[in-house]
Amino acid sequence: MKKKFLFTTLPSNDLGLLARTVPVGRELATRGHEVAFCNPAPAPSAVIDEAGLVNLVPRLGPWPTKFAPATAEVWNVDHFSALIGYLDENSVRGGCEAMMELITEYGADVIVDSWNVTACLAARALRKPLVSIIQADMHPDNRGFIWWKEPPPDIPTPVPVFNKLLPEHGLPPIRKTEDLFIGDLTLVAGTPETDPVPQKAAVVHVGPILWQRPGAKLPDWLDALGEKKPLVWVYTGNPTYGPVAPWADSIVVLHSCTEALAGEDVDVVLTTGHHPLSEDEVAALPANFHYEPWLPGIAMAEKSDLLIHHGGHGSCMTGLCAGTPAVIVPTFSERESNARRVVAMGAGDIVLPIEAGPGEKHVSVEELRTKVRRVLSDPSFRLSADRIVESIRAYGGASEAARLVDSFAAGL
Repeated sequence: MKKKFLFTTLPSNDLGLLARTVPVGRELATRGHEVAFCNPAPAPSAVIDEAGLVNLVPRLGPWPTKFAPATAEVWNVDHFSALIGYLDENSVRGGCEAMMELITEYGADVIVDSWNVTACLAARALRKPLVSIIQADMHPDNRGFIWWKEPPPDIPTPVPVFNKLLPEHGLPPIRKTEDLFIGDLTLVAGTPETDPVPQKAAVVHVGPILWQRPGAKLPDWLDALGEKKPLVWVYTGNPTYGPVAPWADSIVVLHSCTEALAGEDVDVVLTTGHHPLSEDEVAALPANFHYEPWLPGIAMAEKSDLLIHHGGHGSCMTGLCAGTPAVIVPTFSERESNARRVVAMGAGDIVLPIEAGPGEKHVSVEELRTKVRRVLSDPSFRLSADRIVESIRAYGGASEAARLVDSFAAGL
C-alpha cells in the first residue's frame, strides 16, 4: 500500500545527513511511495533538488536566544543540542509546533529522521510512526562523542526543556536527548566495526548510506590528474557556520591544507560541498590546487589516492566505501570520534586542531604534511581500507534501509 514518507534532518547547511537519507528516499519513491524532504538550508536543498525530490519548508519558529557556552569539545547529543539553542523553551516549543503543522499538512504516514530533535518531538506528539537513521554515537546506550574520556558532571543539557513539553502531549519524560532519536525502527548507517553499539541495543546496522546521482561523472579536466603524481582530495565541508556554531567551523581544513600541500609533489582537488569560495580565496590557492565547489563524492574518492577531510560521518564512510585512506582534521568532538574509529581500523591518520577560541582553531602544518606523506607512502593504510570495503559489502546500504522501512510501513 502506498505511504507518504516525510524525511527530516538537522537543518544545518551540511551534506552528510542528506547523503544518508536521500538514497533511502529515492529507493522508497521507486517502490511507489510518496516522499518529501524537509531542510531549508542551501546546500541540502541543492542535493534534494538534484535527486528530483520534493523539499518542504516548515514555518520558522522563534530564533533561540539561549545557548550553552561555545566549545569544540562536544560531549554528546545532549551537549550538542544545548550548544545549538535547545535550552530555549520558547524556541523548542515553536519549532515543535511548526513541525507538527508541516507533518499534518503533508499528511505524512511515517517520519524518517536523522538528527532533527523537533521532528522527533513532533512525530511523538502526533503519534506518528518514527524511523530513525543514526550513527552509533547518537545511541543512548553509548558513551557519546567523547567515549575515550570520562565526562565532567556539569555538561549543559536541554532535557529539562524537553521534559516540560513532553507531558503536555501525554508523553513520558526522557533521561537524555539521545532517547528522542530511538524510533519505532532504528537503523544505524554503518557496520558494527565503524559504528559499534551494545549488543542489547534494538537497532539494525544497514552499512554506510551514501548519495551520488545516477550517471554522475567527474569533469574531463580531472582525467589528467593523478597519473604522474598522487591525487589528494581535500574536502572541507561547510567552512563556517556563522554565529550559531563557530565551534564547528571547518575553515581550518582549508587553511592548513593550503599551507601544508603547497609545493608538495601531489595534485590536489579541493571541494567545499556547495559552499563556493570567493574569487579572492580561489585566486590565492597554490598552483597544485584545483578547485570545484562540488564533485560527485563516491567517484572522487575512488579516483583519489588520499582523502583529507573534516571528520564528518559521511566523509568517513565515503572514504571507507571507496577503499581510500584518509588524513582527518576533525573540527569538533563528533568528528573526532569518527576519525578515531577510522584510525583504529588502520585506514587513516588524524591531526587534531588546537582550539584558540570560539571558531578559531590552529593545526600544526608540519604534522599535517608529515602524516600526508606517511599515509601516501605506507601501503598498510590502503590495505586496511581495502579490507574494510570487503566487510562493508555484507550490508545493503540504502536498498536494505529502504526495504526495512517499507516492510515497517506495510505493517502499520
